[in-house]
Amino acid sequence: MMSALNRTISFNKSSSFNRRSLNIGSPKVIITRSRWVSLRFQVLVIIASVMSFFIAVGGGYIYVLPSISHAFFQTRGLFSDYNNNGSLRNCDVFDGRWVQVPGGYYPLYNATECPFVEQGFNCLGNGRSDMDYLSWRWKPKDCNVPRFDVRIVLEMLRSKRVVFVGDSMSRTQWESLICMLMAGVEDKKGVYEVNQNQITKRTRFLGVRFSAYNFTIEFFRSVFLVQQGPVPKHAPKRVKSTLILDKLDDISEQWVNSDVLIFNTGHWWVPSKLFNTGCYFKVEGSLKLGMSIPAAFRIALETWALWVERKINRNRTRVFFRTFEPSHWSDQTRGICNLTRYPLLETDGTEQSLFSDTVLEVVKNVRFPINVLHVTSMSAFRSDAHVGNWSDNLSFQDCSHWCLPGVPDIWNEIVLSQLFTDDENPFQQME
Repeated sequence: MMSALNRTISFNKSSSFNRRSLNIGSPKVIITRSRWVSLRFQVLVIIASVMSFFIAVGGGYIYVLPSISHAFFQTRGLFSDYNNNGSLRNCDVFDGRWVQVPGGYYPLYNATECPFVEQGFNCLGNGRSDMDYLSWRWKPKDCNVPRFDVRIVLEMLRSKRVVFVGDSMSRTQWESLICMLMAGVEDKKGVYEVNQNQITKRTRFLGVRFSAYNFTIEFFRSVFLVQQGPVPKHAPKRVKSTLILDKLDDISEQWVNSDVLIFNTGHWWVPSKLFNTGCYFKVEGSLKLGMSIPAAFRIALETWALWVERKINRNRTRVFFRTFEPSHWSDQTRGICNLTRYPLLETDGTEQSLFSDTVLEVVKNVRFPINVLHVTSMSAFRSDAHVGNWSDNLSFQDCSHWCLPGVPDIWNEIVLSQLFTDDENPFQQME
């Protein structure tokens, strides 16, 4: 390439000189046939040189610059995707669609190799043969959910305490995050449950410690978030227990000193879990037999919001609340799954939830900054990603819980993106 450029420079000099000498010596230039052939050859050399130069520059742009950009963004932090209007935090990440991505990125971990995944959620380990449900990624309209980099996240969570509070859906997300992070840990024995507990549905507290990084990821089982109480005196026989709507769960003091708090509730706020079992509501010491579930749910959330304002240190703790995620049963009896191979094209109204709407309304009036993980709409499309027949109980279908790896992984990717791109986050030493 340099020789060609040298020839070009030499040609330009000689031709310029010849034009000057010819114009001085004679008003008419006569070029012989051999001279004409030589001139055409040199012109072709110039054209080839120029084309080679632009091809080399283009190739360098395509292959070199992305690598440089990637290395640059890695040094800036975990998440560096921006939309046209500014940073990721200006984008509604929950307004988008599911897109299929090529193999190699998902899944983020192998559930069979992660000891913290319940066997009932390990769909591939329980015989599911198709892996199409693993190849979908959430794509917001105006930005991108940045890709997960396990090494950077592990460092950023060093000496932190992450706490999940809620029902079994919360436990699934908890398991997902642990497995996502464990994939980047060399010494797997250094990741362990602090009380040597097995991962079971009824355990009220589970905590996994990453000893090499000195942080824990914890789960507290609190399906209603508020206290469950005994039967009041002189209550009707149908009353077997109560929900004390104006008092948060009696284990709530254990949630306070955390760096990240992620709540959810909703799936137990149904007649089969409440009235059908003899559980009714209580407010200010008075039994409310006629109170509806939506009204009780709102009071419970307001109790939770007041607790957050009074108890949580905004300079330390980031608070998230995940909205209701739809199930995909074929009917109200919840006996048959409406499982598909691919995500739905239409959600048929399941993207709407009274519980989710209530969460948004309550949080809007809270003085404490709370990130709402509004996953209702995005999860409504994923009828392909439930456990279905691939549970550890072959006699029971499950169209409520999610396979792991799966949909809860993207919830965690969104949580991490919001943690590490917010200019007002408490992780100042992480930036």
